Amino acid sequence: MNIYVYILTMALVTYLIRVLPLVLFRKKIQNRFVSSFLYYVPYSCLTALTIPAIFYSTESVISAVAGLVVAVILGMKDKGLPVVAAAACITVFIVERFI
Repeated sequence: MNIYVYILTMALVTYLIRVLPLVLFRKKIQNRFVSSFLYYVPYSCLTALTIPAIFYSTESVISAVAGLVVAVILGMKDKGLPVVAAAACITVFIVERFI
């Protein structure tokens, strides 16, 4: 019976998180600080989830940093996702072979 309580609680919390902004903020948000904060939340959450995975996914931290540096540089030069991902993977592969 406890499992059903847990599932119901998780469903309720998830539903409230998604519905409360729609109920509370019916008008456009005028505050520039709040708008800016809400704009950057998805990027910060993605970064917080991705960066630890980068460092723990390879055999050495050096190869992870090399792949991250290559990905950031190519990303800043507006290369596409397949190019950035392939270059980062190739960099990690090469660095791990020589270390």
